[in-house]
Formats: sequence, C-alpha cells, structure tokens
Amino acid sequence: MAADAGSAEKVEGLRFFMYSAVAAGFGIAIAAFGTGLGQGMAIKSSVEGVARNPEASGKITVTMMIGLAMIESLCIYALVIALILIYANPVSKLIQGFVGLAAH
Repeated sequence: MAADAGSAEKVEGLRFFMYSAVAAGFGIAIAAFGTGLGQGMAIKSSVEGVARNPEASGKITVTMMIGLAMIESLCIYALVIALILIYANPVSKLIQGFVGLAAH
C-alpha cells in the first residue's frame, strides 16, 4: 500500500512538472510574440519619423533604442519566469528521483 502512495505522488509530481513546462512554453511564446510586434511597430514609427525629418534622426534613434531595450526587457522577464517554472519547481527533487537523476 505504501508503494502505491509513493507512485501516486510521483505521478502527480510528474503531471505538475509537465503542466509547468507547458505553461512556461506558452508564456514565453506569448511574450516573444508581443515583444516582436512591439519592436516592429517601434522600428516602423522610427523609420517614418526619420523619413519625415532627417535632421532629427539622432534623437529618434536614441529614443528608439531605449524603447527597444524596455520592450525586450519584458520578454526577458517572461523568460526568467519560465525558467523558474521549469527549474525551481517545488517538486523538482521528486521528478529527479523519478527519472533517476537524484543522488541517493
């Protein structure tokens, strides 16, 4: 009976890990999609601004670069959360034992 309880716990831990991995994948996919759209729109507007006023290209470029860095940081935050979901999982020791990676 104790073996059944341990295996049920391992299966639930594995299921939780799989859900965490899927959530991490969807999270980073949505973040990459959103930041890609945001960066594309920023570059499009910057190029239009330089085309209309070539003398202001320096200021426009600096402002665009700062904006792109801010937009990219959002995707990096999503990546950090995804990595936390995968590698700092509360059942990671259980999963490592289940697949034979934990030290005995």
